[in-house]
Amino acid sequence: MRVLSSLASAKRRHADCQVVSRKGTKYVICKSNPKFKARQGATKGTRLSKKGVK
Repeated sequence: MRVLSSLASAKRRHADCQVVSRKGTKYVICKSNPKFKARQGATKGTRLSKKGVK
């Protein structure tokens, strides 16, 4: 899954790509070609948002 700063180009990659928002994080999902998956933003309280914090 790719972490992108902008999902504008990601949602135009394929006709089956959909933008979904779950818990404050936006995802691009594509069931026909899973290599187009992408994520933007980290949710609060996950290991992704705690990166660099000790």
